[in-house]
Amino acid sequence: MNYLEVLKDLISINTTVPPGLNYDKAIDYLQPLFKELGFDTQRIIIPAEHAEGRVGRVNLVCHRREKGKPRLIFYSHIDVVPAEGWDAFKPRVENGKVYGRGAADMKGSIVALLLAMESLKGKRLNFDVSVMVTTDEEFHQASQLQYLRQYLEPVSGAYFFDLDSSFGYVSIAGLGELQVDIKVRGKSVHSGLAHLGENAIEKASLLIQALLGLKQKVEQRKSGVAAHPDTKLDRMVGRLNINMIKGGIKVNVVPDECLISIDRRLIPEENLDDARKELLDTLASVPDVTWQIERVFGIPTVPPSNDPIVDELAAIIGDTIGQGNKFGEMGSGDLDHIVASWGGRTFAHGVIRPECNIHGKEEFVYLQDIEDAAKIIARFLSPQD
Repeated sequence: MNYLEVLKDLISINTTVPPGLNYDKAIDYLQPLFKELGFDTQRIIIPAEHAEGRVGRVNLVCHRREKGKPRLIFYSHIDVVPAEGWDAFKPRVENGKVYGRGAADMKGSIVALLLAMESLKGKRLNFDVSVMVTTDEEFHQASQLQYLRQYLEPVSGAYFFDLDSSFGYVSIAGLGELQVDIKVRGKSVHSGLAHLGENAIEKASLLIQALLGLKQKVEQRKSGVAAHPDTKLDRMVGRLNINMIKGGIKVNVVPDECLISIDRRLIPEENLDDARKELLDTLASVPDVTWQIERVFGIPTVPPSNDPIVDELAAIIGDTIGQGNKFGEMGSGDLDHIVASWGGRTFAHGVIRPECNIHGKEEFVYLQDIEDAAKIIARFLSPQD
């Protein structure tokens, strides 16, 4: 397999979400590759009612069953975040790096898995292996994952190897997430008669000041789970960010609405109910501001993985690249809490490094990391070799 050409082909398929482009093309490209490697494959169309009304959600499930062996399911996704200001879907290779949207997050990891399975073609595996190639991870995919369960059974007691992760260590925990949209109400008038109105943006600024006070408290909370040194953190840390503000229609009109979007990340020791109450109590403490909740979205926290299989993978990583350990990720996703509800266990390793600039311009992946990740996966599946 010319894995570089496969990666370039995958990057060239624009699978941006929103809206969710070309998922069928990406799955149609990958399905024969997995078949060639000895997998039984199934192309699955997710019903709109399991994708929040969205259509065109085509997933792929592949199996190399080994009856009586421990159950191991690889997780991946083909969607990418939007890209502007660069030729994100025209991959280029420079100095051992491949540039393009999705190169590291996470098409490079899918290619690493294919490369690993090529080296194991026709060989017995130490696990009963399945692969899931999903959609809308960069949006929201909890319901889609629940729909896929029927094609992945048994899942209770299964290990889920998340390929959407960092390189060089085993990720054993992620942050929970709480997103809240707050609409602040005012009264619109001509700017020259502002004393007769109520400026929603200025009122929103009072809420923002209170939230910034809460932010200081949140960011002082450290988890018992270590973070990788590349993050410049010693432990996983809570987060509260005000990432979007929308308000006003014209410079000479006092605005009657302002929307604030808050992104709160929770360390494993926190829970959603307490985080939401703390946030709402902070907003309620600000006098003379009329506001209402427009949207709430949450991803629960999950305790860190603690299993001998994680130690085994960490040892393989260390033996392969000279370093390896277990750390928490400073990110969130639907997979961990869905798998926990199934009675499964998750851990992760991929090809992402902080400098790869995922979600930003000039995203890239190191070719050496793809090759090393493939070796790590192959040894994990067949360590006797």
